[in-house]
Amino acid sequence: MQLTYTIVFVSDMTRAVSFYRDVLGLTPRFETSHWTEFDTGAATLALHLATAPGDARTERNEPAGRARPGLSVPDLDEFHRRMIAKNVRCLEAPRETFGARIATYADPDGLVFAVSERRPSESDARPSA
Repeated sequence: MQLTYTIVFVSDMTRAVSFYRDVLGLTPRFETSHWTEFDTGAATLALHLATAPGDARTERNEPAGRARPGLSVPDLDEFHRRMIAKNVRCLEAPRETFGARIATYADPDGLVFAVSERRPSESDARPSA
């Protein structure tokens, strides 16, 4: 399993981009009004505009100051079966989204984390963990 990205939910995208780019010195891959990615080497740091309660853009309220790690595995269905067998709370079962298969789970404290299935090019290009 590899950490592939972390999403940091932010209240002000312009301010956050300025901090991560100009203060920390990270190189942006691309930037939009609600999503920005920075190249950090092995993993991506993504900024996502936080939502307010009742925001129609999302099913969940993602307040600023929270993060969501993203992991990748070779076989998402097998990983999902193991998580269900171990009573890990599944928030979204494996599904296709944004050109990838992904599922979301919660840790015992409620931190949401996403798990995606490695694409063939990912597993070929990176050493296995």
